[in-house]
Amino acid sequence: MTKHKRIGILTGGGDVPGLNAAIKAVVRRAHMYGIEVLGLRRGWLGPMSINPDDPGTLTRWTVALTPDVVRTIDRTGGTFLHSSRTNPSNIRPEKVPPFVRDEDKILTEKGTYDCTRHVLRVLDFLNLDALITIGGDDTLGYADRLHQEGFQVMGIPKTMDNDVRGTDYCIGFSTAITRVVNLVTDFRTTVGSHERIGVIEVFGRYAGETAFFSGLLADVDRIAIPEVPFDTDRLIQLLAEDRERNPSHYAILIISEGAYPVGGSMVLSGEADAYGHRKLGGIGHIFAEEVKKRAGINTMYQQLGYVMRSGPPDMLDRMVAMNYGTLAVDALAQGKSGLMTALQKGQYTLVSLDEVAKGSRTLDVDAFYDPEQYRPKIRKVEGLPMFLY
Repeated sequence: MTKHKRIGILTGGGDVPGLNAAIKAVVRRAHMYGIEVLGLRRGWLGPMSINPDDPGTLTRWTVALTPDVVRTIDRTGGTFLHSSRTNPSNIRPEKVPPFVRDEDKILTEKGTYDCTRHVLRVLDFLNLDALITIGGDDTLGYADRLHQEGFQVMGIPKTMDNDVRGTDYCIGFSTAITRVVNLVTDFRTTVGSHERIGVIEVFGRYAGETAFFSGLLADVDRIAIPEVPFDTDRLIQLLAEDRERNPSHYAILIISEGAYPVGGSMVLSGEADAYGHRKLGGIGHIFAEEVKKRAGINTMYQQLGYVMRSGPPDMLDRMVAMNYGTLAVDALAQGKSGLMTALQKGQYTLVSLDEVAKGSRTLDVDAFYDPEQYRPKIRKVEGLPMFLY
């Protein structure tokens, strides 16, 4: 078994409910093995901001984690360790801390700096034998980079988008869907009262799972997803017909923030982050305006963003987070590295972190979606896992 004496843990990217439950599980399992756990604050920004020549930086960027320290953190959402969207292999010159040595930063073709050598120096300075990283494809992708550099790493997938390749489930997904379903149910009362078409835009980046499962479980009229560009006129016509058939004289559309019309493109804004992502959002408002202009029907537009991933986790996210945390520590104790905890066909397992580099997972349109009707169309259920795939 393990010879580890001290491991680190960090959370990167967007927060989701369940992160604290995973952190708590890691600390408790590590304590069972006699392993110390050090929390690194604000994701990859933590090791980037620690100066090995200035021990004072440890106070701001690290926290010793014991069972007593994490005793109550699983009762709330978000991440006790905080987060960021920092990518140490792609740091803008003005963002590189002045104490990073010249030999620890490499100029890239993009004019940014790869500071991986600095991160490895910091991990050595912290006397860490291994690192557990909790994040989406970006955070986990950099974790795989450290594994390739020879540092022992274990990943835990989290994202409300549920789009990390290699696993059927990511921490945060169930709670986010539950939030949307409840909000859609509430939204029906006001949309129906005014006999309008309700347009609800949801987070999801480039994958349609969040919109699809929210729409499926809330039983909305139509769903627009990034995987299938929509025909604006046809979708408006279908919603108008849905509204006319409804005894309460309203209709509901859930539209993913990454959806876009035929011949168009995703609605992006702002500068790209360290991983090359610009902000998505606004397609729902644009479509709602088109409904009024083309069909003369009043709409109600609601963008469900950060509220989807706020608050405490539900039962499923608590359970998966706890088991992922336990599995990650067990794997490290067995000397494993470069792996990610995962659920496949209802069973906990481990997969290679390099799966993440193959790109985000998207909705299986052929199996679950009708691109002509913009509705779920599940071809079969028998033999499918709990989450359908």
